[in-house]
Amino acid sequence: MFSCKTRGFCPKCGGQMRIISFIEEPKTIDRTIGHLKLTFEAERPPPPQIVQQESLMAAEHGEYF
Repeated sequence: MFSCKTRGFCPKCGGQMRIISFIEEPKTIDRTIGHLKLTFEAERPPPPQIVQQESLMAAEHGEYF
């Protein structure tokens, strides 16, 4: 998992880290968090699906909100 505290560098070797994928499936996220014995409480609910779709479509066309 990527931590903001590492600022993009591996805490063990100091090499630069990159995000190579995102986990978007809620069941997979819940299983992973449970397996790692972590807890997670969202500060606020996720935005409605339509907002996410509009953001993705705008990003594809180089538009920003």
